[in-house]
Amino acid sequence: MFTKARKIQLLEEVLKVSNEATLIELETILNNSKKKKEKKTMSAYNFSGLWSRKDAALIEKAINS
Repeated sequence: MFTKARKIQLLEEVLKVSNEATLIELETILNNSKKKKEKKTMSAYNFSGLWSRKDAALIEKAINS
């Protein structure tokens, strides 16, 4: 089924919902999907202080070999 048709079908089903708890769950799902799209870009600075000196030496050795 095409994306547009699926959206219309979902909207029709949502319009039939009368249970408040179900509406809250639907809102939560939609809000969570928006958050997933707004991912932060990872940087090496995010890992600063997480590695021990031994781990850092092993990683540096692996990178340089």
